[in-house]
Formats: sequence, C-alpha cells, structure tokens
Amino acid sequence: MKSLKKISLVTILAALMVVMAACGGGTSTDKSNQSAKTDTTKTTQTKELSGSLVISGSSAMQPLVAAAAEQFMSKNPKVSIQVNAGGSGTGLSQVAQGAVQIGNSDLFAEEKNIPAGQLVDHKVAVVGMTAAVNPKVGIKDIKKDDLIKVFTGKITNWKELGGPDQKITLVNRPDSSGTRAVFNKFALDGAKPAEGITEDSSNTVKKIINETPGAIGYLAFSYLTDNTVTALSIDGIQPTAENVQTGKFPVWAYEHSYTKGEPNEVAKAFLDYLMSDEVQTGILTKQGYLPVTQMKVERDATGKVTNK
Repeated sequence: MKSLKKISLVTILAALMVVMAACGGGTSTDKSNQSAKTDTTKTTQTKELSGSLVISGSSAMQPLVAAAAEQFMSKNPKVSIQVNAGGSGTGLSQVAQGAVQIGNSDLFAEEKNIPAGQLVDHKVAVVGMTAAVNPKVGIKDIKKDDLIKVFTGKITNWKELGGPDQKITLVNRPDSSGTRAVFNKFALDGAKPAEGITEDSSNTVKKIINETPGAIGYLAFSYLTDNTVTALSIDGIQPTAENVQTGKFPVWAYEHSYTKGEPNEVAKAFLDYLMSDEVQTGILTKQGYLPVTQMKVERDATGKVTNK
C-alpha cells in the first residue's frame, strides 16, 4: 500500500513538472514573439526614404526649391533631387506630361491653359516681384502709368522721368515665364511689352541689368537681396514683404508646386518639408519669399484679391 502511495506521489510530481515546463515555454515563446514584433516596428519606423525626383519650372522658385532640396537630401541621403528652371509654362507642361514629378509655377495652371483637373496644386510660398533698374539710373520710385509707358516703348529715355540722359534698355523674360505673366498682369495692367533683350533665366536678367547702362527689367524679391540692381517702388509703395502680405503692393503671386495626381512617397515627403517650419520660417524668408500662412489677403486664378 505504501508502495502504491509512493508511485502516485511520484506520478503527481512528474505531472506538475510537465505543466510548469509547458507554462514556462509558453512565456518564453510570447516574449520571443513580442521581441520580433518590436523589431519589426523598429524596422518600419526607421526605414530610410529613397528614390529620385526631377523638378522643373519657375525660375523665380528655383533658389528656394534648390536650397530646400539640398537640405532635404542631407537628411535623406538615399534621395536624389534635380531642380531645373525653364519657366512656369515648361514646368506645367512637363508635369502634365509626366516628364517630371513636380512642376513649379508662378501661375495657376488655368492661366496657362493646362488641364488643371489632372494636376494637384500645392501652394508652398508667395513671391513678390517688381521692376529693377541699373543702379546708375538713380531712380527708386516710378508711377505705374510711367512704368507701363517704359515697357511699352512710349518712354525711351530716362531723362523723361528725371533720370540721366540715357537710353532705356528693356530686359524681358520669354512668353513661357510666369514672372513675365505676373509682372505684365499686375504691374503693366495687361499691356504687351515692347521688344527688348529676352532671357530665360532670372539670374541672367539680373546680371544684364547690373552690367547694362540704362537697363530695366523685373525680378522676384528673392533676386533682390543685394545691391547689384535697384528695386523700384511703384506709386510710392515699397516692394516689401509686409506690403505684399497686406495687399498694398499688387505685384505678387503664389508659388505653386504641381503634381500629376497625388504625389508619390518621395514627392510627398519633399512637399511636406517645404511646408515645415524649417523652410517656411527659415530658408524661405531668408531668401526673400513669403510664407503662405502669413498672407492677410488671398488671390484666385482670375486675379481677384480678397481679405482672409
């Protein structure tokens, strides 16, 4: 009888050991699974962004986008971004054709007769523009009526405006240029400029104005950060960020970054970066652009301005 009791006790103890081992094994497996899940989560969270973007269009936007792209690539070394100019018309056409991932424009797509329904508009900044002259002209303010007369060829010598006895040389952008379209629409009231020197790049326009006696052209504020050319006030209103934001200075435009449909992963990440504080209150303002969020007025594709 005692022998049977001993056998039963041994059997019970053995069974308990099996159960405990099984519980311990289950616990170990759960931890392993949790660890695997954690590792997977970490892998997902730290996945590096990779890919390439080709961006083209507005030369007024090029300094901003190029500077932002450089910073973005330093943060995302597996991303390559190529930023080309060529004018707003080029950017809109190329993005609509799918030739580039982002098309930059100073104009709404509707203003260039591009099918806007195929594109998604990302307004990333505001740019002011004004007439700029060779510093030796000695003029800092011009009446709007006189500005129109200068660019339409009705005034051809600076002495007519109180300047030196010097021939006026016009420096224009090509028809595809958004800067030209904005300047013509809001500074010249739609008047067609007379023939002059025509250049594709705002950088080249600035260089020619600086090197050519009596030259006048037009540039975005982002190109007016030094004293190589003189930015003109119009009707006594200075071309400043504050005057654009309040609607007092009329020559300005949104900087649009268009995508064909919703942007891909890399394009979306870059567009989000353009709207980040680092760009909007840092890179953007240092280069003479205006944050969209600080505008007190807004403008639609027809040019109508309303208070926010």
